[in-house]
Amino acid sequence: MILEGCYPYVHGGVSSWMHQYIQAMPDIEFVLWCICAREEQKGKYVYELPSNVVEVHEVALDEALKAKMDKRGVRKVTLSDNQMEQMHKLFAGQPLDWDPLFELFQEERLNPVSLLMSSSFLDILMDTCKEKFPYISFVDFFHTMRSMLLPELYLLTKEVPVADIYHATATGYSGILGSLAKWKYEKPFILTEHGIYTREREEELLRATWVVPYFRQQWIDLFYTFSHCAYSHADKVTALFTHANVTQEEIGCDRTKLMVIRNGVHYEKFSKIPLKEPDGFVDIGAVVRIAKIKDIKTMIYSFAELKPDFPKARLHILGGVDDEEYFEECKQLVEQLNLEDLFFTGVVNVLDYMQKLDFTLLASISEGQPLSVLESMAAGRPCVTTDVGCCKELLYGVGDDSFGSAGICVPPMHKDMLANALLTMCRDGQMRRQMGENGKKRVEKYYTHELSMDCYKKLYAEVNKWQG
Repeated sequence: MILEGCYPYVHGGVSSWMHQYIQAMPDIEFVLWCICAREEQKGKYVYELPSNVVEVHEVALDEALKAKMDKRGVRKVTLSDNQMEQMHKLFAGQPLDWDPLFELFQEERLNPVSLLMSSSFLDILMDTCKEKFPYISFVDFFHTMRSMLLPELYLLTKEVPVADIYHATATGYSGILGSLAKWKYEKPFILTEHGIYTREREEELLRATWVVPYFRQQWIDLFYTFSHCAYSHADKVTALFTHANVTQEEIGCDRTKLMVIRNGVHYEKFSKIPLKEPDGFVDIGAVVRIAKIKDIKTMIYSFAELKPDFPKARLHILGGVDDEEYFEECKQLVEQLNLEDLFFTGVVNVLDYMQKLDFTLLASISEGQPLSVLESMAAGRPCVTTDVGCCKELLYGVGDDSFGSAGICVPPMHKDMLANALLTMCRDGQMRRQMGENGKKRVEKYYTHELSMDCYKKLYAEVNKWQG
């Protein structure tokens, strides 16, 4: 399993899925190849690894910043015409043939720092700057490109763990490592996207203040280049719902590789949670990481609009902190709005805490198929969500699903509509109970953990046959 920025370092939807996934396949040995942001994160896990995890290999992206030139310096750096061509496409943010670069860094053992200080690098950089950025400072372009390219080129130098099947959970840096493993050992490579990684990075970059505006598209193009690498090398590409497959094809994946494997939750555990006893309050729960993409601020604003119309509402934000700076901004916003009955609980046992909740809330800007929504539905709690990923499909059903609505779906980043949905839900207890029952039935038929795991087991068996 090739993992990026999630398991086993932090809690969250993908991490929770990964932990349950490994536990559901005790007859399979898992080697974890984990990418984290900082070297200090290595070995600091928030999960106890299951016994069938037999190896853990870790790589931190900030290690690339500490890398040094080799003793040969830059004078020995020579690239073939094909390698020069592919590097030029990489710099330009164009789809490329990654295999010559894999060979360059794996077999020829080229030091990426030496490359980025070489005359070959300078020649490609100058050509790219003239083509795309003729009116900006070359010094700015040099340092931007160097910071963009060093982490992924550093990854290409890493030793590839030996496995029978390689399975990545994103098209980003983990997709590059999956492609590298496919090239090196000629073993099957499966790519599973919970959200469309490239689109999520694009949304983040469009809002990011640290990106110099005229280099923003260059950063975006880089992540699309990563997705092309992963899609071209993967043997099978799975998504959580049909529309995600459509997006993957739009980005450049061969449709013959695409398939849907839905998420699933432990229905038996959540369906047995009793409904909350009436106590005069309506308790709303948001099972969510504190991160910008989860749009906690819009959640706070909508709750502030709700309170004057429904004073007996309480909001519980349940989850760990991914972004400390953003968390501080959220707490300051709560203070500025003089909001009462809003609680940041940190990481909790969702099974236990669900008993305190009447319904749940998700205000994300981007999602795939959120486990928190499925868990809420399995527990008989309706949901208010933004219309991202397949949230609308989960709440309203699709195809021959006739169970009825399990919540209310509104546009993302629209605090007024979100507040109105919360008010509707708070005022009508009978509607909440009916929606809760609808959601339980939908999860039981389509979204159980067992159904999901059976699909992945069949996929492993299928690709394993290709090896004879």
